[in-house]
Amino acid sequence: MKRILITRPRAQADDFAGKLRAAGFEPIFFPVIEIRPIENNVALERALAKLERYDWIVFTSVNAVEVVSDIVARSGATKQSPKVAAIGPKTAEALRRRGITLDFVPDEYVAEAILPGLGDVRGKWVLLPRAEIARKALPEAIKEAGGIPHEVAVYQTLPAQPEPEGLAALQSGVDIVTLTSPSTVQNFMAIARQSGLDPLRLPGNPLFACIGPITEQAAREDGLVDLVVAREYTTEGLIEVIRNLEVS
Repeated sequence: MKRILITRPRAQADDFAGKLRAAGFEPIFFPVIEIRPIENNVALERALAKLERYDWIVFTSVNAVEVVSDIVARSGATKQSPKVAAIGPKTAEALRRRGITLDFVPDEYVAEAILPGLGDVRGKWVLLPRAEIARKALPEAIKEAGGIPHEVAVYQTLPAQPEPEGLAALQSGVDIVTLTSPSTVQNFMAIARQSGLDPLRLPGNPLFACIGPITEQAAREDGLVDLVVAREYTTEGLIEVIRNLEVS
């Protein structure tokens, strides 16, 4: 049974682990990041108080959906929302569970694919609730198209301490390491080194399964070479590419 290391936040890993088990793999929890909402977020509260100024609000992660929804629920706000876009199916599902209607979800689940679905953004305000450290591709594209991107940091992505069982598994050798964001790449590399391991020469020579091209690029920039990339940029896509390794 292949051993699959899960590097995403522990709170978000159970569903992925369950699907890996169902597919015949052994999941190993090795969270390298944790998500922390920004407290007393005045910038977000001000943006939500003036939602009518925005033509679009674009969610690029489930984390942003959860933070914004929690603040809206606490404030009791009932203002008319602008049009809503989501980066992919997981983010869209999180919004629909909260009763929010989606106006656009791109076919390719990367930020760059969102802009065409927003239509003509010239002179229009676009609210982007995001991670404190987030890629600039989308706001820059909106700006170049004549729009007015308003980025608001709503959560932090912080390094996590892996569980002893996960670290022991990595030290003894796993088959595949899953990577689901550039942050997981960077923190995985750092944690491996802090634990006395060379992330480029790990026990067992594991493959690295990346959730999409942005994560793959980050992995290559950090020197990882044994990579496979999900065709659909979701955890289901990761499981599919891992399954295909079994039959190839």
